[in-house]
Amino acid sequence: MSQATGRVIVYGGRGALGAKCVTHFKSKNWWVGSIDLNENPDADLNILVGRDENLDQQESKVLSSVSEALNGSKLDAVICVAGGWAGGNAKTDLIKNSDLMWRQSVWSSLISSSLAAEHLRDGGLLSLTGAKAALDATPGMIGYGMAKSAVHHLTKSLGEKSGGLPNDSVVVAILPVTLDTPMNRKWMPQSDFSTWTPLEFVAELFLKWSSGQERPTSGSLVQLITKNFNTDVVPVV
Repeated sequence: MSQATGRVIVYGGRGALGAKCVTHFKSKNWWVGSIDLNENPDADLNILVGRDENLDQQESKVLSSVSEALNGSKLDAVICVAGGWAGGNAKTDLIKNSDLMWRQSVWSSLISSSLAAEHLRDGGLLSLTGAKAALDATPGMIGYGMAKSAVHHLTKSLGEKSGGLPNDSVVVAILPVTLDTPMNRKWMPQSDFSTWTPLEFVAELFLKWSSGQERPTSGSLVQLITKNFNTDVVPVV
């Protein structure tokens, strides 16, 4: 670890975007830890959280495992890309899917925030994952919209001086529209892929921010808007 360019934890490191982040950072000689339900063999450290563990248990496991692995060192970045999608309105699957979305998006974001408060270096990066759709009403996916809106609120609150993060650190939430993942292509084969954001773009954006380059203001929500295969990073004003 001492010879690594930097140290990053990727929450959701076994998913499509998370796995891309792990390999991209590793290719730049970073030490990379992964937190997920399943192991990522490319990561230097794997922390597996259980589906049946409550929020307190997951946080305790993550914090103690990271503390042991770092052995007094600090992280340069904590990147949370865990999450998922489920539809539903007041009539259909509201409770079940809202609970699932809360666990996948909000729990992971809260634990990432706690991890950053404990182990991020001064001037480090915490990145969370919201959604552009959650800037407006989401009647066909109420639980999803609620969870992502909570992540937006968490990001803005952490960006304040009294938010509890280390000095000079930056917290930002990415708000993608549609990520270009194999699963999205499988379920939406007729979509316009020229408007989908490539995973490589997002991973490189995280690397730049983690290296102190082109960072947004702390507390920012930034939309990832892709048109004709070109992606712009657009802050929410």
